[in-house]
Amino acid sequence: MSAFDKYPLGKPAFVTNILDRAAHLRTNDEKLFALENQRNASAYVIYRDSLLVKQEADGPRVLLGVEEAVKLGANPGTIFLGLRDGAPVFGMGISATAVESLMTRDDVAVTELRGMAMQGTVPPEQLSAIAMAKSMVTWHQRHGYCANCGTRTAMKEGGWKRECPSCKAEHFPRTDPVVIMLVTHGDRCLLGRQKQFMPGMWSCLAGFVEAAETIEDAVCREIFEEAGIRCTDVSYYMTQPWPYPSSLMIGCSARALNEEIVVDRAELEDARWFDRAEVALMHKRQHPDGLFAAHPFAIAHHLIGQWLHGRRDNCA
Repeated sequence: MSAFDKYPLGKPAFVTNILDRAAHLRTNDEKLFALENQRNASAYVIYRDSLLVKQEADGPRVLLGVEEAVKLGANPGTIFLGLRDGAPVFGMGISATAVESLMTRDDVAVTELRGMAMQGTVPPEQLSAIAMAKSMVTWHQRHGYCANCGTRTAMKEGGWKRECPSCKAEHFPRTDPVVIMLVTHGDRCLLGRQKQFMPGMWSCLAGFVEAAETIEDAVCREIFEEAGIRCTDVSYYMTQPWPYPSSLMIGCSARALNEEIVVDRAELEDARWFDRAEVALMHKRQHPDGLFAAHPFAIAHHLIGQWLHGRRDNCA
């Protein structure tokens, strides 16, 4: 099975949840401590955009025992992610110093998560839990001080809250909503390129939802700002958690009202219309000019696939 086959249409990375979040346990410190010390307690260990893995004969193992993770240098502060078949699962961070000390070992590696997901070396059903661990570890690393008074805050409720001991302010993890959309005009769709894309890659346009803005308005605004296209008939397809660092990709489609493209070069390297036949070749990575669409682990691939297959029940 290829990496492409691991993400069938409608199932991008990070969407298959295997955990019972068991939120009722987060306020019980005694119970959480007991869970952390269970022999079957396990953890995903996060370092920046990478994952600490054990190298084993049948491939990398991404879920480590908590005791095993601590011995490898993971930070002792754990984030309770939930239960899998009754066994507790945690998220843990690891310092640069600890990672450096592991670089000479053959039995462990610190591997970039995006690459592992694209190559299919991580079981797809585990990616949602890993995304949760990555988002939460990153949030704690970036929000250690109270935004209200500047005092160092403390982790509470299994890592799902930080509390200020001085002003008593409570701080909670945030998720940033991002619209990503396939815009169509007749039998063509609008795709764009960003400067950091691989040569030949084209994908759906996307942008952050702003304060006091609806999803529909965000879709129309972003498409007009980046490509000069006015849109209507916005419809929702599906969402994808995106742990870079903690976004929620909201997949939509829209119908264009005009054809002339005016590219915002600060946002895009280029944007253009593609007909259905050309997009089909790009989607299968068979385009004669080497052009290709987004990888199946990303929601953009699935937005395009729905359109190509004419599935208008979810994607216009």
